[in-house]
Amino acid sequence: MQLNETPLGQITEKEMKIFSSFIIAFILVLTFLNSQTPDSLKVGDLAPNWSLKTIDGKLEFLHNWTVKNNRQLRKPTKQPNRHVVVLAFFGTWCPPCVKQLNPLEKVHQRFKDDEVKFFIIDNTEYLRKNPPNDWDGIKNAPYAGELFNEMNINMEALDDKYINVSKKYDIKAVPKIFVIDRSQVIRDIIVGYEDNDDSKLVIKLSKIIEEVLE
Repeated sequence: MQLNETPLGQITEKEMKIFSSFIIAFILVLTFLNSQTPDSLKVGDLAPNWSLKTIDGKLEFLHNWTVKNNRQLRKPTKQPNRHVVVLAFFGTWCPPCVKQLNPLEKVHQRFKDDEVKFFIIDNTEYLRKNPPNDWDGIKNAPYAGELFNEMNINMEALDDKYINVSKKYDIKAVPKIFVIDRSQVIRDIIVGYEDNDDSKLVIKLSKIIEEVLE
């Protein structure tokens, strides 16, 4: 697995101090799932179903937006149209994840009028309560809601507080993005983040979504 380090850019001095021990955190967090999924998901696999609460307490389901062929969406009278779903696994303690939010939001805004749904799957609160190897630094990580407000991020954040979804998707490190089509099939996976040019992620992810929408 490649470690993609990113400078903090426009992150505040306070956040810079919070994230100062990121490298230690990243190495330690590799153990937080403890290889509980036997095989990694790959492109072409059926995306595991999930239900999670947003950071505002609303319950969300993958099957509200996409479901495998010959199945019905969870509430077709309320939400009858299948969507492409973008899942971004994330933690506020992770500088590449935070840096990735702005280009992700740009893509989100580009497709906001299309049948595309974006979710940020946040593991921060699980790790805050269960710090890897008793690492205390994560306890000072920002809360997702506060960070999103500060950065004007409008994508929905889901609290994976028991990391059940992270386990289903075999997440060993973040950031990691899954693009899921209208038939609940994983169409692409983006691992890590290189921040030398935000436009690279915007262009790459936009192209993937456009192809899946066709």
